[in-house]
Amino acid sequence: MRKVLLVLCLVLVLPVLAIGLGTLVPRPFSVPGPATAHKTGNPDETRILVLSNPIHTDLALPAIPEVLEALSFVSETGLELDFPGVQWIIVGWGSRSFYIETPTWADLKPGPVFDALTWDRSVMHVQRAGHIPLSQDSVRTVDLDREAFEHLLNEISLSFETAGNGAPQPILGASYGSHDIFFPAVGGFNAFMGCNTWTARMLREAGLKTGLWTPLPATLRWSLELHNTP
Repeated sequence: MRKVLLVLCLVLVLPVLAIGLGTLVPRPFSVPGPATAHKTGNPDETRILVLSNPIHTDLALPAIPEVLEALSFVSETGLELDFPGVQWIIVGWGSRSFYIETPTWADLKPGPVFDALTWDRSVMHVQRAGHIPLSQDSVRTVDLDREAFEHLLNEISLSFETAGNGAPQPILGASYGSHDIFFPAVGGFNAFMGCNTWTARMLREAGLKTGLWTPLPATLRWSLELHNTP
C-alpha cells in the first residue's frame, strides 16, 4: 500500500514540480538576447500581441508592410492579407489533426485529442483580424525594437514548411472560414513540446525571457511577467 501511495504521490507531484520550475527558471539564463524587447509603448517600437485561451496561444502581428512582405506567400497562395479592415495577422503553431478539426469545443473528438497528446504533424495557422481590444485578459501587449521584431518575423517565417526550394503551400480545404488558412509546419507536435512552447521560442527570438518550459498558456503568461519586468 505504501508503494502504491508513493507512486500516486510521484505521479501527482512531479508534473506540478516540473511546471513550477519550468515557469520560475528563466530561459535564457543570461540577460542579453539576440535583440531587446520592452513594454514601453515607444513610438519607434512595433507592438505585437500574445493571445491566449485556456489551452493555446497565438501571436498577433500588426498588418504593416514588413509583415505583409514577410508573409507574402500567404497572400500569393490563398489568403490575401492586405485586405480591407485587417489590422492584425494572427499566427499560431499546433497539432495538425487537433488544430484543423477542432475549430470550436463543440467539435472536440477523441482522435485529434489522442494525436495532440502523443505525436502529430504540425501546422501553421494564419488568420486575418480587425480590431482586437487590448484590455482583454487574454491579450498581452509587447513592444519590440526594430532588430527584435525582425528576428521574430524571420523565425516565424522559418516555421512554415517549404516545398523543396519553393514557397510554403497551403493545406487545401483546411480553414475555419473565409479569414484563415493552414500550412504544413516544421517539426512534430506532442503534449510536452506544443503550441505554447513554440510561442515561447518565438518570443525568445525577439529577446524576451520565458520560463524554461511553459506547456500551458498560464505558465507562459506568468513567466513573461516574472522575467521581463523593467
